[in-house]
Amino acid sequence: MRFKKNVGRLDRTLRLIVGLALFGTGLFLWKGNALIMVIGLAMLGVSLIGFCPVYVPFGISTRKDKS
Repeated sequence: MRFKKNVGRLDRTLRLIVGLALFGTGLFLWKGNALIMVIGLAMLGVSLIGFCPVYVPFGISTRKDKS
């Protein structure tokens, strides 16, 4: 199954930064807080694949179409 990308460049970059920060914080600072780490991993995943399932029901897309 192939998803249409709906996450733009700035959105992906910010998710990458925040995802890394949350994952690192959960892993090191709070002695393995699983919830923080899972949220960080989810943000990293969205950043890497360029698709956010939460955007779909609302019809949101931060990606600029190349025409």
